[in-house]
Amino acid sequence: MLQHIRAVLFDLDGTLVDSAPDLGAAVDKMRVARGLPSWPLEVYRPLAGAGARGMLQIAFDMTPEHPEFIAMRDEFFDNYQNALAVKSKLFDGVEDVIRHIESRAWGWGVVTNKSSRFTDPMTQAMPLFKNAGAIVSGDTTPHAKPHPEPMFEAARRLGLPPEVCLYVGDDERDIVAGRAAGMKTVAATYGYLGEKNDFTLWGADFHIHAPKELLQLLAKA
Repeated sequence: MLQHIRAVLFDLDGTLVDSAPDLGAAVDKMRVARGLPSWPLEVYRPLAGAGARGMLQIAFDMTPEHPEFIAMRDEFFDNYQNALAVKSKLFDGVEDVIRHIESRAWGWGVVTNKSSRFTDPMTQAMPLFKNAGAIVSGDTTPHAKPHPEPMFEAARRLGLPPEVCLYVGDDERDIVAGRAAGMKTVAATYGYLGEKNDFTLWGADFHIHAPKELLQLLAKA
């Protein structure tokens, strides 16, 4: 089923990088500045994949419809941009996975909905990404996931047809985008699944509960 794979594409936050500590810190700083008690990382982690929307929802019970949402979002973005690679780190096993991919002379890259304002400095701060053949952010193309266009763009940058790419992500939109682009998909269930999120309903071809489980799948390719 994977014998044709020649490249692996990944979501970023919650799949390759555990960025929840810095995302949580950015919004927790806003709570403290307003005289509210600081909350532990565990409170923020489940919705880290939802970015500003998720963090503001948890910290302030604020939705995008709130009249102050834009101002609060911009404050969160500034906080995060100023400290986005402080405690963020690769998930255990990610380096082994990338080394395996590179040892087979396959292409690999990132397709994230994270804005390039944050993607670029984060990936530049981590040596792992220096050999990535494609880094596609949420604002690289006119559409973000679950639209397939970012997937197509990544395949173009790798010089490969989409159907020989495998896509790994921890959100339903990752799987929807990958499938729409004609790629085989892997749900990373160790990521930021959020509340009441049943990954078995996403339609992924495979599920992994830790990055190293991807090695077992790739061994079949």
